[in-house]
Amino acid sequence: MKKNKVYHTLEPYYQKDSQILILGTMPSTKSRELGFYYMHPKNRFWKVLSMVYQEPILDTIEAKKEFLKKHKIALWDVIQSCDIIGSSDSSITNVIANDIPSLLNKTEIKTIYTTGKKAYQLYQKYIDSKTQINANLLPSTSPANAIFTEEKLYAAYLKIKGEQYETNSEKKY
Repeated sequence: MKKNKVYHTLEPYYQKDSQILILGTMPSTKSRELGFYYMHPKNRFWKVLSMVYQEPILDTIEAKKEFLKKHKIALWDVIQSCDIIGSSDSSITNVIANDIPSLLNKTEIKTIYTTGKKAYQLYQKYIDSKTQINANLLPSTSPANAIFTEEKLYAAYLKIKGEQYETNSEKKY
């Protein structure tokens, strides 16, 4: 397959009082088509966040936006443009990064998470030195990251709330 030059078409989603920023690499083809983040039907991002915050499944873009606003979470991506095959993070080259520092200046964001290793690596390479905020790596919720079950994703994403997951074998009775 041939690489295509892709431009980020989604605005960052944030409120002035946002405190947490979650960054992906670049919106998937489906997300760009539908006009919001993590919109591929098999991506587990919204389901996992619903589990973490113990809220009903978010089934509309408006419900997702209200959820983010309520929990002071902002969404954006590391990449403004790149060459990519489909939605494959492993094929990304010729990166131009988004202006994350300008978003930080408009908000109360103090904590940054990246969804997946590629987003984390790109944040480290292009943005970390400009923000002085270390990103926290979260596993990708993409269906391509099948090694991470929903339970493992849930356990990892509890970090966002400052909680730790205990399996039955770790619980103290």
